[in-house]
Amino acid sequence: MLFKNIDIIDESFAVRRNVFLGVKEDRIAYIGTELPPEDYGETVCGKGRLLMPAFVNAHAHSPMSLMRGYGENLSLQDWLFTRIFPFEAKLTGDAVYWSTLLTAAESLKYGIVATSDMYFFCEDIARAVAESGTKVNVSHAVSKEDEVAFEDMNSIKATRRMARALHGAENGRIRIDASLHAEYTSDEETATKVADLAAELGLNMHVHVSETKSEHEECKTRHQGRTPVRYLADCGLFNTPAIAAHCVWVEDEDREILREKGVTVASNPVSNLKLASGICDVKALQDCGINVALGTDSVASNNNLSMFEEMKTMLLLAKVKHMDPTVISPRQALMMATLNGAKAQGRMDCGSLKVGNKADLIMLRTDTPNMNPVHDLLHNVVLSATDSDLVMTMADGKVLYENGEYKTIDLERAIFEVERSVKDILARI
Repeated sequence: MLFKNIDIIDESFAVRRNVFLGVKEDRIAYIGTELPPEDYGETVCGKGRLLMPAFVNAHAHSPMSLMRGYGENLSLQDWLFTRIFPFEAKLTGDAVYWSTLLTAAESLKYGIVATSDMYFFCEDIARAVAESGTKVNVSHAVSKEDEVAFEDMNSIKATRRMARALHGAENGRIRIDASLHAEYTSDEETATKVADLAAELGLNMHVHVSETKSEHEECKTRHQGRTPVRYLADCGLFNTPAIAAHCVWVEDEDREILREKGVTVASNPVSNLKLASGICDVKALQDCGINVALGTDSVASNNNLSMFEEMKTMLLLAKVKHMDPTVISPRQALMMATLNGAKAQGRMDCGSLKVGNKADLIMLRTDTPNMNPVHDLLHNVVLSATDSDLVMTMADGKVLYENGEYKTIDLERAIFEVERSVKDILARI
């Protein structure tokens, strides 16, 4: 496919006007101002359009589309223990498969092609992702199971099984991570052994960290003054590349540990606001040299997957938190939503429009009222664009969504099956 006379956000996250971009197989093969001599097949006119890197959702729980709107107006602990955990106890692999397909459809509508997912029934998540054409770093969340030996835990058996069978599957679209749900749902032995497992299998790590003030302070009480970051680091959880989700209440020493260990923080601004968990200080993290990416968390705590909403919310919160309108630039926000997340997933050939990179891209309309006039197109993308401006989502060179049409997902069937699954689960709670 050849995009001609189109504006792009290039590998340096600067706007280039009126260029040609050619896609061959799963890669970006050409970017230039001259018409390439090679035939790229279908040609797309770029007038009034912008190409940019597709979004990477650095922290999510995709099957929780089953619970959209189910636990409203609750604090995190009430939300988890009175609504979410009882619902999840009744999950089936079939429900997880269909809800992941529904989430994949929503992701493509919003320009997300890769997600870092932490959940259960992960083989069913991987099956849905494989069929949808999207990408996932999927991990089975490990919590302490009382009176069950570590290697006998279902989550550990699943992680070993997936690492053998699925890591790198679908031409690299599926990657397996290790995961500890959180400090407060495990013990020190479990956390240490999960870290050892990740090192043994060569997997990245994914863990919830300091999402709420009570979680942060209660950890210090339980562990001789150690914060969740310090405690998890002592357990070895950050000895492999890791995503630490939330990090709302981290302290100065925590940021130094995260920087030293090369941990990516996945900030989830909308979810943190909805659950009144607090505001992640992305400026302090970036000033310390920490890679910051963006996540949506689940639609049960968000309640959608709009990365345009996440970018704008993060940017505005940073300005207000520091009472300084200059603290985060639109370029930085775009990188958090794309390249930084790809790096966190270990996808080093994704996240930017660069010759040789995977052709993961989205196309926006710029001939809409909300995108004009244009004084700075990057500012318009982050602060003015809406999801309705998105007209195409491509992953690995394949168009998966275009003008409201899904190429790989039967949306009507997915909605029907999710509704059926929800009724079945609610009847069994």
